[in-house]
Amino acid sequence: MNGASREALAAARERLDALTDSTSVDAGSLADELAAVTALLHREVSLRRVLTDPAQGGEAKAELAQRLLGTQVSGPAVDLVSGMVRSRWSQSRDLVDALEELANTADLTAAQKRGRLDSVEDELFRFGRIVSSNTELRAALTNRSATTSAKGELLRSLLGGRAEATTERLVTRLVTAPRGRSLETGLESLSKLAADRRDRMVAVVTSAVPLSDTQKLRLGAALAKIYGRPMHLNLDVDPEVLGGIRVQVGDEVINGSIADRLEDAGRRMAS
Repeated sequence: MNGASREALAAARERLDALTDSTSVDAGSLADELAAVTALLHREVSLRRVLTDPAQGGEAKAELAQRLLGTQVSGPAVDLVSGMVRSRWSQSRDLVDALEELANTADLTAAQKRGRLDSVEDELFRFGRIVSSNTELRAALTNRSATTSAKGELLRSLLGGRAEATTERLVTRLVTAPRGRSLETGLESLSKLAADRRDRMVAVVTSAVPLSDTQKLRLGAALAKIYGRPMHLNLDVDPEVLGGIRVQVGDEVINGSIADRLEDAGRRMAS
């Protein structure tokens, strides 16, 4: 997102945090309502353009949103959307992208309140690995001719009772309403959102053999020291990985032995 949309999204995130901090607001229900509004504005292009038209006054757009949504979703959801349409957006699509992010964030917040955010993060990562290694499954989940109900049923058979309810909800929304994104890109975005809920960075660690608990703790502490933020480790095993381990943090990749490469990365970060 560019300038105006970035600022509008930042303000919307703050309002969402304020809402979900309240014990009277059910973050999971709010997520469902925001997802429904996302689907509406994605489908109704003309409405989306009216609600983001810079030539229209912010209060007029907020009143329109309240009239349309007031009987469909809860007061907190209406207030949040009304505040968003008062803001200026660089592109009409940015409003929909922002609403989708807020819906996903609300779901992750609900998981965090239940103490299940770590499980959701790990399940999103593992599901992404399963999809990338199973071409038939990926084809079934991204098949444009398959119905939404068929994809939902497939996901229920895969995740139902085996994963956190939040994980199933997030993945189902992504698969049934991809909005032009690849499945991999969507899963990566969800993982980043989950990490942001805990103000952590994500390191994808691929090792030739499973790491021991001690190695995990040492690696997490070393990476946190280098990057200056808590680090969540997504672990994968590949016997053919170069040098025994591969660590990716954002766009940076560290290959080779843990001690040597972390020491080298630390020197480069300090220089």
